[in-house]
Amino acid sequence: MQAAQYKGYTARRRIVSYGGSFDYDANRLRPAEPLIEPLHGLRARVAQWMGVDPEDIAHVLVAEYPPGAPLGWHRDVPDFQDVAGVSLGSGAVLRFRPYPPVSPRRKDILRAEVEPRSIYLMRGPARWAWQHSVMPLAETRWSITFRTPAGKRPA
Repeated sequence: MQAAQYKGYTARRRIVSYGGSFDYDANRLRPAEPLIEPLHGLRARVAQWMGVDPEDIAHVLVAEYPPGAPLGWHRDVPDFQDVAGVSLGSGAVLRFRPYPPVSPRRKDILRAEVEPRSIYLMRGPARWAWQHSVMPLAETRWSITFRTPAGKRPA
C-alpha cells in the first residue's frame, strides 16, 4: 500500500489498486497489477450481489483510513460505471449531496451508516447524480471498492 496522491496532495489514506490506477495529475486511467488471488473469492461474492460476472469487475481499490482521515466530496471517475464497496474495521458515515453541488445546503446532505462487514452499491442516479464523502473516523477503517468499466450494464 502507498499514500494516495491527488493533484500534488498526499491524502491521509493508503491505497493499492488492481486492474488500473487513476492518475489524477494526468486525468487518466493507467495500467496496474491484476487482482491478487486472495481477493478473487470476495470479487466473486460481490459480483454475484451486484448481478454481474466477476470478470465484469475491472478495478479493485483497497484503502486504509487511519483515525481522523476523511474522504472528501467526490464522484468516482467516469472510467467506471457501478461502484460497490465493502467496509471493514470501523463503521463510517457515508454522506451524499446532489451533483453538481449548486450552493449546497445542509438539508441536501443525506447520511448512511456504513457498518463493519457491510456492502453498498452506487448505481444509476446514486452513482451519477450525487457526490459522496466519508466523515473522519475514530478508528481505522478499510474499504475494498469494486468497479465495473464505463458502459458496462448489469445483465
